[in-house]
Amino acid sequence: MKNPINENLYDLLVVGGGPAGLTAAIYAARANMKVLVVEKEAPGGKMIKTGTIENYPGCERIDGPDLAMKMYEQTVTLGAEFKFNEVQHICKTEELIFENHLTNGEIILSKAVILASGTKENKLGIPGEEELYGKGVSYCAICDGAFYKDKTVAIVGGGYSAITEGLYLSKLVKKLYVIVRKSHFRADNESVRRLEEKKGVKFLMNTEVKKVLGTDRVEGLILYNNQTNATREIQVSALFPYIGATPLTKIVSDFKITNSLGYVEAFDDKLETSVPGLFVAGDVRAVPLRQIAIATGDGALAGQMAVEYIQALN
Repeated sequence: MKNPINENLYDLLVVGGGPAGLTAAIYAARANMKVLVVEKEAPGGKMIKTGTIENYPGCERIDGPDLAMKMYEQTVTLGAEFKFNEVQHICKTEELIFENHLTNGEIILSKAVILASGTKENKLGIPGEEELYGKGVSYCAICDGAFYKDKTVAIVGGGYSAITEGLYLSKLVKKLYVIVRKSHFRADNESVRRLEEKKGVKFLMNTEVKKVLGTDRVEGLILYNNQTNATREIQVSALFPYIGATPLTKIVSDFKITNSLGYVEAFDDKLETSVPGLFVAGDVRAVPLRQIAIATGDGALAGQMAVEYIQALN
């Protein structure tokens, strides 16, 4: 194999600093690989936007940012490098080396890549959402919840994220509407029960938000009941949508490794894609459930398999 002599050549480049990416970097760094993690925001991924985590093994109860920092510190201590930037495009050279193009024009070379880029929150796509973003419309309760202490706010969504952030907000706000388009939740019954029992929490099932009201700030919502066809208005100071996410896979579009929903399909049980040396881990992978524990498991497997791939090249 031809190895270009370049100080930017890494054994492994990890795209994304969430739980999957950090775990992968930990495994590779412990194997004495030269590892670089590229993350455009704070390390931890969605953990830094999560109030309290209660389903991660070994941590009965821990704040998301605290768990993120613990993972990050462990990664750095083991010798992995970090670059706070964004990978825009990945291609592979004839010498079997990956070229990772960053937003600042820099090109990082690596023998292997683990794509752990995660997902981006979906938007409701309704009038007022874009106009009032940052003025009461927020996609991060832990970031902005404190601004609405003792006020009335609404969360949209019936999955784990909506319930988790609802539990966090219920400690701060006077009243919390939980707006769910369907007649049921996609989260576990125990979490739903705990939120339902919180003071000031009201579930609005079979309900959709049609418009965000307000000029300089959020003042209310227009709601539509898809069972009765009734429309009504409620007053709120903030809206927190949690309606799923879109995988961040544009950077590997040339490789044709995504499914119809945009998620990356692993080629085998080693989490390697159909492109040799390109592995996938975490929320960006096509899996039926996206949780921190699953992401770290992915990271461990992809990290170790990438190590074995790299060792076989030498």
